[in-house]
Amino acid sequence: MPRLWDETIEAHRRAVRDATLDTTAALVVEHGLASVTMSQIAEQTGIGRATLYKYFPDVEAILLAWHERQIAEHLEQLAEVRDDARHAGERLKAVLEAYALIVHEHHGGDLAGLLHRGAHVARAHQELRDFVRDLLTEGTASGEVRDDVAPEELASYCLHAVAAARGLPSKAAVQRLVTVILAGLQPPH
Repeated sequence: MPRLWDETIEAHRRAVRDATLDTTAALVVEHGLASVTMSQIAEQTGIGRATLYKYFPDVEAILLAWHERQIAEHLEQLAEVRDDARHAGERLKAVLEAYALIVHEHHGGDLAGLLHRGAHVARAHQELRDFVRDLLTEGTASGEVRDDVAPEELASYCLHAVAAARGLPSKAAVQRLVTVILAGLQPPH
């Protein structure tokens, strides 16, 4: 096949996949996880059921693919925030703030219980832990982060502390949480 043909087919596949993921997520929000069917998804997306089944075996597989895409977008967002800051301390603060807001805005529920049990979540958590560890290592080297606790351990502390943002009542409370976390990362006097 000519290259242009391959690119066109691949673009079409991506478009069908993205439309399916977006439609399914919207249907789950509107109707609840238990009531969404493959037929509804096919109808709302405007593709045939047979085509939908070529891409995904069931609704759960679609939701897991949607969640993987969301995680990848969040990690990209954190990388952009990191890259926009000038020095180690600013990068760490910006990433922790951005991640805390992501956690705060994405509440749990039945859907979260389903989506947070896959292997993709474990990989994403490890990638996030490594990401934060590297920022802490950089901060330690520049003297902006304490050096009496290993960066890997500090990364775990930070991510567990940021998880508290999920239950906070406001963005201002999230900001205060990040301020407390950052205070704990300061070098001892």
